[in-house]
Amino acid sequence: MNSKTVELREWQLSDVRHRFFRQEDYPLLENLLYEAIFQPEGAEPLPHDIIKKPEIYNAVRDFGKKQGDFCLFAELNGKIVGGAWMRISDDEPKSYGYIDSETPELVIAVFKEYRNLGIGRELMHHLIDSAFKKYKQISLSVDKLNYAVEMYKKLGFEIVKENEQDYVMLLKKDNYLNLISLRYSDGEIPV
Repeated sequence: MNSKTVELREWQLSDVRHRFFRQEDYPLLENLLYEAIFQPEGAEPLPHDIIKKPEIYNAVRDFGKKQGDFCLFAELNGKIVGGAWMRISDDEPKSYGYIDSETPELVIAVFKEYRNLGIGRELMHHLIDSAFKKYKQISLSVDKLNYAVEMYKKLGFEIVKENEQDYVMLLKKDNYLNLISLRYSDGEIPV
């Protein structure tokens, strides 16, 4: 058993705290943007500067300065282990998950050693709940091979556009609220 595994087993999901973005977090947001890019297991890692590609970098460029920018970090023992953020960007070229000028695009990333432990799911729920206080729908782009596609579907996201390598998915407020309501009424804990 390696030290990372031991470290991960010494905490519970309830130990994870959430906090908002601060301007000094900008470099961290760039690192999380890199982590948000799906890279298949065993594949040669993409260069970090891929995030500078305009349609990717739109997700963080001048983050916190545009109206509607919203970000939550997951923090464990004083260390940021993941983040989820949304923004509306009409910048050209458009982001991969762009729908329209009234639909924020969601981006989420959890550092590799903290994945598959429920942290991303918790971040998603918090961000979606916050988004639907102001917006009627939110979008995201996800690689077709990414295992998270199924999690997004369980949350109520629907594929609205299929590209060669990715899906653009949309979550409508009414669909999400109905899905959560049904799951609670069936005694199921929401995804």
